[in-house]
Amino acid sequence: MSVDQAAKRDIPDATVARLPGYLRALGQLTAQDVLSVSSEELAHSAGVSSAKLRKDLSHLGSYGVRGVGYDVAHLTYQISRALGLTHDWPVVIVGMGNLGRALASYGGFATKGFKVVALLDRDPQLVGVQVDELTIQPMAALTSLVTPGEACIGVIATPPASAQEVADLLVAAGVSSILNFAATAIQVPEGVHMRKVDLSTELQILAFHEQQRSGTVPEDLLEGAG
Repeated sequence: MSVDQAAKRDIPDATVARLPGYLRALGQLTAQDVLSVSSEELAHSAGVSSAKLRKDLSHLGSYGVRGVGYDVAHLTYQISRALGLTHDWPVVIVGMGNLGRALASYGGFATKGFKVVALLDRDPQLVGVQVDELTIQPMAALTSLVTPGEACIGVIATPPASAQEVADLLVAAGVSSILNFAATAIQVPEGVHMRKVDLSTELQILAFHEQQRSGTVPEDLLEGAG
């Protein structure tokens, strides 16, 4: 769901960000043949408080039954519908290095409502190479792959130096939602939704917490805190 769609449904951005976590927890319950779940159990599985979960789900409608909880299959459908996952979204991946190929080969997209429809790269040595069931195409093919006004998600898996240029090409072709894996900030026009996945930043945050846990915080930082 885009931010604009969330606003139309009066669903806060923070709630939208937590919905995939609820969907993942519900998927685990489905795999265990669990038919109903309490708000406390679902909240625990999703890593949030039960009060926050109930408030989030209230934005979607009233699906819980007092004393019974939530019907797992029905709630899964309602969250999937709110997120726009009841049909497949076409995905174009740009950048066929190691990360791009790994994303292209990831089988989880198909089960989550996404279908990779094209792989692109500007390296002539990669163009024509087959990755799973798709053939890598040149960047010049982008405009023929995207129909302006129709939904399409662009994924940037290029080196940082190429990311902004690729973003500009995606926007010019009519892509209005972009997921950026490149380790750099990119600028997109208003109306284009961009999410950034920075693996190095996430690792640095984990390193901070590991340092705190192991008690190896530098002495000068400890002195400054005191």
